[in-house]
Amino acid sequence: MSALPATALKVETTTGLLIGVRQVLSPHCDARPPGILPELIIVHGISLPPNEFGGPWIDRLFTGTLAWDAHPYFRQIEGLRASAHVVIRRDGQLTQYVPFGERAWHAGVSQYRTRSGCNDFSVGVELEGTDDIAYTDAQYAQLVELIAALIEAYPSLSAEHLVGHSDVAPGRKSDPGPYFEWPRLRARLTERLRA
Repeated sequence: MSALPATALKVETTTGLLIGVRQVLSPHCDARPPGILPELIIVHGISLPPNEFGGPWIDRLFTGTLAWDAHPYFRQIEGLRASAHVVIRRDGQLTQYVPFGERAWHAGVSQYRTRSGCNDFSVGVELEGTDDIAYTDAQYAQLVELIAALIEAYPSLSAEHLVGHSDVAPGRKSDPGPYFEWPRLRARLTERLRA
C-alpha cells in the first residue's frame, strides 16, 4: 500500500463537507444542540476487525450495514451504532462520514474538562490503527492538513483543544494509544498553522 501525498484540504462551511474527499455519509449522526459549535477535536484509533487494516468494515459499521456474522469479532459489537466525522486510513486516504456541523457518534460517555457529552461539541477523527502499532507518516501528514482546514473553517476550534479518546473517556478508552506521537503532531501542526 503506497502512501497518498498530503494535500491542503478545504471545508465547505455551508455543507460541512471536505472538498474533493471521499464521502460515505452515515445515518449514525444527528443535529448538534442549538447554538453549539465544534470546539474540540478528538483523535481516535480504529481497526476492524481488531488489528486488521483495509477492507470495507469501517464503512459498513459507520453506515449500519455491517454483517454481524462476517467475522467472529463482529458479534461482540452487534447493534453498535457509531460514526466519526472522518477516518484516515493507513495510506492517508480520508473518508468523511458526517458533516462537521452535525453530531457524529464517536466519543460515547465522555467529559472534557467540566463538560460532559463531548459528541455535542467535538469533531471525531479516526485513524486506522491500534494502540500497539505506530501510526504512519501519511496519517500524521493528513491529520495535520485536516486539523488546519478545520481551524480555518471553524474559528471555535483551535490547536489547544485537541485530545485523544482516552483523554475524554479515561479508563473506558485507550485510543489512540501510546504509539500515537502527540509531540510530533503538535510540532507539525504548529509549523503548518504558521505557514
